[in-house]
Amino acid sequence: MPTYEYKCLKCGIRFERFQSITEEPIKTCPECGGEVKRLISPGGGFIFKGSGFYITDYRSESYKEAERKEREEAKKEEESKDSSASKSESSSEGEK
Repeated sequence: MPTYEYKCLKCGIRFERFQSITEEPIKTCPECGGEVKRLISPGGGFIFKGSGFYITDYRSESYKEAERKEREEAKKEEESKDSSASKSESSSEGEK
């Protein structure tokens, strides 16, 4: 059940109530009996405690596979750059 926050327009107190979504909003202040207004609150956020919570934990299998392929391609490109750089270094040393 959601928690709703209210503010009294007469005495200014703020209070919270657990209410069903379909339940009518509270209209009177429990302290002074004045008119209340339901406030818009940010709601509860997610709190991850402990180890093992990562943004990638719930990725789809297709996303994981595409990422794996991309890493392999990047690794191959890096290896080919390294091998061509070492070849050009060895050939320039031989020219001296």
